[in-house]
Amino acid sequence: MADPLPDRPLDELLEVTTPEQFKALGHPFRQRLLFSLGQRPATISQLAAALGAAKGNVAHHLKVLRDAGMVRVVHTRPVRGGTEQYYQRCARRLSVAPGHPGATAALLGAVAEEIAAAPDEPLLQLRHLRLTAAQAERLRAALLALVEDAEEAGDDEPRHGVLVSLYRQGTPPPS
Repeated sequence: MADPLPDRPLDELLEVTTPEQFKALGHPFRQRLLFSLGQRPATISQLAAALGAAKGNVAHHLKVLRDAGMVRVVHTRPVRGGTEQYYQRCARRLSVAPGHPGATAALLGAVAEEIAAAPDEPLLQLRHLRLTAAQAERLRAALLALVEDAEEAGDDEPRHGVLVSLYRQGTPPPS
């Protein structure tokens, strides 16, 4: 899909905090749209073709994302008696505000769908460590720097998803 648009820089970070944003993230298809719009701006028709969905379905979910301030129209052009709109994600990265386990579960569900559709075997590791508060903070900072400092290749290279999580385990419920 050729990109006829001038570059419009994305905001660096969108912190998800509002009820509208949590609602928008609550549907896996909207998360797939956000992932797709992280590559380049696209029209409803382009998104429908790329995601194998009906244009009406794409339009509905884009409206929810737009109303939540998570996507924006970056370009329009006239086409056969109408106006074609190119949508873009508002920020390069999304961060869920702490204390919202429902949104975290929804995001992890969308990532699980993306991993399941990956053409190669993904790297997926889970390890539980006993760490002091200082060790946990150093690890958190190192992981954050690793992801933030990763250099992107050109547009002709395949996209890779990176999911990094460090969390303190809660007490398991009694059996």
